[in-house]
Amino acid sequence: MGTQFNSGKRFVAYFSMEIALENAMPSYSGGLGVLAGDTIRAAADVRLPMVAVSLLYRKGYFSQRLAEDGSQTEEPVEWRVDDFLSEEDARVTVPLENRRIELRAWRYTVKGVRGFEVPVYFLDADLPSNAERDRNLTGSLYGGDAYYRLCQEVLLGIGGVRILRALGYNELTRYHMNEGHAALLSLELLGEEAEKAGRTSIRGEDIEKVRGKCVFTTHTPVPAGHDRFPMEYLTRVFPDQNGFFDLKDASSADLVKRALQAERDYPDMQEAARAGASLNMTSLALSVSTYVNGVAKLHGETSRKMFPQVPIEAITNGVHAATWASPAFQELFDRCIPSWREDNYSLRSALGLPPEEVWSSHLLAKHELFETVRKKTGLALDHEAITIGFARRATGYKRADLILSDLDRLRQIAKSAGKFQIVYAGKAHPHDGGGKDIIRRIYLAKKALRKAVPIVFLDNYDMEVGGQITSGVDLWLNTPQYPLEASGTSGMKAALNGVPSLSILDGWWVEGHIEGITGWSIGEPRLPGSVLIATDNTSEAQSLYAKLENIILPMYYKERTRYLTVMQHAIAINGSFFNTQRMVQQYVTDAYLR
Repeated sequence: MGTQFNSGKRFVAYFSMEIALENAMPSYSGGLGVLAGDTIRAAADVRLPMVAVSLLYRKGYFSQRLAEDGSQTEEPVEWRVDDFLSEEDARVTVPLENRRIELRAWRYTVKGVRGFEVPVYFLDADLPSNAERDRNLTGSLYGGDAYYRLCQEVLLGIGGVRILRALGYNELTRYHMNEGHAALLSLELLGEEAEKAGRTSIRGEDIEKVRGKCVFTTHTPVPAGHDRFPMEYLTRVFPDQNGFFDLKDASSADLVKRALQAERDYPDMQEAARAGASLNMTSLALSVSTYVNGVAKLHGETSRKMFPQVPIEAITNGVHAATWASPAFQELFDRCIPSWREDNYSLRSALGLPPEEVWSSHLLAKHELFETVRKKTGLALDHEAITIGFARRATGYKRADLILSDLDRLRQIAKSAGKFQIVYAGKAHPHDGGGKDIIRRIYLAKKALRKAVPIVFLDNYDMEVGGQITSGVDLWLNTPQYPLEASGTSGMKAALNGVPSLSILDGWWVEGHIEGITGWSIGEPRLPGSVLIATDNTSEAQSLYAKLENIILPMYYKERTRYLTVMQHAIAINGSFFNTQRMVQQYVTDAYLR
């Protein structure tokens, strides 16, 4: 049992479908999970009394294999749970269809820079008491069909609250939903409120009490990123049976119906039940939260347009500085800015670092990346050539192949302005055919460009590979289709390591960009509130080429001192601000203490 955690009260419960804690622990697929892990690490650093909840995935997300032509295939990930996690004694059951699923929890302890600990509990249905199909509900992350996903979200939301109670966490005052996957926790909290009042049905006062406890962070302006389930799925998961939520006379159907439709006093609650009898998990989370935020200022604006009935704030994402600074930069910061781990803002002093030490630290990170490239691909990259990095999930709107729009132009730039090479990484979701096509197109371009512009694509993108690319390249490239980048954190990791960005003005880069100081923009800035003009791939590719040919390559090769100044500003301005320490402190003041 985690008694050492319960001896100090915990006030915040952080729920996330995925949490990245260790590279070899496949409990994440990408950015959402990495952000969750960084958030928990920062909470431990600032001694925030938090506890976190996720699901255990015994088959992980998937291991990526790429064929000669870039075709992606997926394999389950093999890992030993008890190599990383400690099993708790507590057991709870969650009703699903006409069955009760037994859950246990495995604990991972995150220790902060001052020794404060935050426990993370992974829920596991792989128990002998459960039928085989139910044991597999904690099998694959984002695996299976939509109904499988809904069942997983029932376990995360309802099971998560129940396991916290079984572990003795009864003092919690805030339930933070990292994306809408955990929104069903609100139903369990509503049931608890009714039970406390000795009632068997939900009233407006219960909704108000639950709303006062819930915080919701939405991460995606892409409609496909918001889980929607047909109401028949909900009826199937929660059939009309007595005893749900442990209320003597309450039926699950009645409780769900009341929770979604609420009373006439709460019209915004009805949003979740509209739109063709489907349950939109984002709408449910919006309707039961006292504080809602997007993950960058621009994303806040976009979200307010998507959900005009709800006040939506913005807290810009960050990265955990001590996790994502390369070993060489950690050593340099420890020596020259000794307080940086406890106070990330002190990285603003990076402008005073000796430029030659910044460069030598960067070269060590670059060497480490090139060694990984050599081991994985057999290709020896040129240490003298400027290296461009692009590592994101492979999906349409991220446009990994925008730079490859005109191969003749790339050849001409390499000939006239200086050699450059590109390092790619990224997984496509198994069901994202468009994302898989992008990887194949990159492989075609790689073949066509051959030695003119060397391109490598590192398979099985994970935290380790991501960390090596963000610290080891000389320029970070990001080309999302505006305004579909909610925030993006890879460029923040790059900045922390002195790597400037060349990026579309979307997501966090709108806030982090100072032209020629922290990096460079692709295309023109859009004025806040301006009419959305359709993205023009051709003109944005031309802007990218012009910046590369006329500004970045000449500066890198002929004015290295100026390039180093940009590198130092990337650390001092962006590394010191776009970190989870600042972000978590903002959640405390804006959301948790609200």
